[in-house]
Amino acid sequence: MSETAAGELDPSPDAAVYACLDRLGIAYARYEHPPIASAEAGEQYWSGIDAAHCKNLFMRNQKGNKHYQKRADLRAVATQIGDGKLSFGSPERLMTHLGVTPGSVSPFGLIHDAGHAVRVAIDRDLKSSGKISFHPNINTVTIVLAFADFERYLGSCGNAVQYIDV
Repeated sequence: MSETAAGELDPSPDAAVYACLDRLGIAYARYEHPPIASAEAGEQYWSGIDAAHCKNLFMRNQKGNKHYQKRADLRAVATQIGDGKLSFGSPERLMTHLGVTPGSVSPFGLIHDAGHAVRVAIDRDLKSSGKISFHPNINTVTIVLAFADFERYLGSCGNAVQYIDV
């Protein structure tokens, strides 16, 4: 934790994630590493972790009124969700909707989306993964949890979730 200008404790971006998972009774393993800005850069740190490592993208539709989080090929995603052309959401939109900065995008940002504005698209193949991993809203940590527990977490968030083939 760091201290704010007012002298109050300012929890790290991942503290709310752990609190949420603990409240839901979801077990997880935590791995610290240097900052990772891309899935490709993280491969060297994840090699010994037994989990499907997920790449997360924050996207918006052409009108800018719908936001998506997804792992994959943008054309395939746009076709399956039926929302036209997709593009990357700006850092400002990312902060507004998920409370995270670029490089730290994760489904755990949904804890900040009280209005449920973000729709989640998940590669259907992940359902067969025993364990999956994500950053907990900060790119210096990776956490691993069972896919079934991840689905419980998503259910607790209240955002629309769609499984698609990528």
